Amino acid sequence: MADDGIRPFRIEVPQADLDDLADRLARTRWPDEPPGAGWSRGVPLGYLEQLAAYWRGGYDWRAQEARLNRLPQFTTTIDEQTIHFLHVRSPEPGALPLLTVHGYPSSIVEFMEVIGPLVDPRAHGGDPGDAFHVVAPSLPGFGFSTPVRRPGWEVAHTTGAFAELMRRLGYQRYGAHGGDIGAGVVGILGATRQDRVVGTHTVSSPAAVALAGQFFPLPPDLAEADRARLEERQRVWADAKGYLDIQSTRPQTLAYGLTDSPAGQLAWIVEKFKEWTDERAELPEDAVDRDQLLTNVSLYWFTRSGASAARFIYENAHAARDWGAAPAAPPAPQGLAQFGADDLLRRVMDPERGIQHWTVFERGDHFPAMEVPELLVGDVRAFFRRLR
Repeated sequence: MADDGIRPFRIEVPQADLDDLADRLARTRWPDEPPGAGWSRGVPLGYLEQLAAYWRGGYDWRAQEARLNRLPQFTTTIDEQTIHFLHVRSPEPGALPLLTVHGYPSSIVEFMEVIGPLVDPRAHGGDPGDAFHVVAPSLPGFGFSTPVRRPGWEVAHTTGAFAELMRRLGYQRYGAHGGDIGAGVVGILGATRQDRVVGTHTVSSPAAVALAGQFFPLPPDLAEADRARLEERQRVWADAKGYLDIQSTRPQTLAYGLTDSPAGQLAWIVEKFKEWTDERAELPEDAVDRDQLLTNVSLYWFTRSGASAARFIYENAHAARDWGAAPAAPPAPQGLAQFGADDLLRRVMDPERGIQHWTVFERGDHFPAMEVPELLVGDVRAFFRRLR
């Protein structure tokens, strides 16, 4: 019998898990490092030792757990898989439902600073006409959408599951927002569920231009200067994508370290927050709140989802790219917020100006909901204002 039920959920990490984390951090066997390497070979030893010490002795998981539990949470089962999600309804009767999808190495924690202003703009100095009912699911294999019951959970399968989630919640018409993996999910939704999705809003950064030719075509008439800049971006990406290569090919080998060593899981995620936040920030916590960053890492640790998130990336790397026949209708209206000013991305990604709403911000990068939440909220409101 199919289980279409929606079940209330509350985060309650056992004290034994907290004690185990503290004990493992205290007993970390640290490596040495070559002198003067800085961040060029990965996370520096001194930095990680200090951050791990704060995680063990200064960071308060219970306070962050209580903060997360103030947001209504639920689970449901779709295709035999537990799907965990936040469902925060607005007090405004005319609010638009908004599916909000995180990416990697992220979680629902990414949206902690934007949910309030999106749901209740009146209480945050905004126009109540911009209100949303926010649905923020955890990707399968991430956070509390675990354990993963069977192979095959990747972007396309996840898209279908999230469309079913919105149906179960009774939302026949809604918007969708996401970044990274979430951008892939909402992009497919906008192309295949035009009867339900009023518009899709995604976020990106200048580094995304390195994916030209892989996830979007390279314009044939790109100027020589732009081609040189693109090649430089691609060289930088080739040096930085080791995390993706190993998760796309040998996720199980990596899983042992991510599951057994909190210092290993911490380093694995923190590296991305150094490389994928505003380049003017010297350290990750100069770009995002340190406690919010550690809450995200803690969620991976307590749910053992470092391993299953890696498998999600493996499944996506080995998935068929044919998402079906061409849509019978044009895709839903698209909006994109680019964080990190660089006009090359649009010239390469959208030379025909097919994306109706494209905003460029000087500040922020890959994690705008954590880095510059007020800018992201403003752009989401502006994009959907004409689509309600």
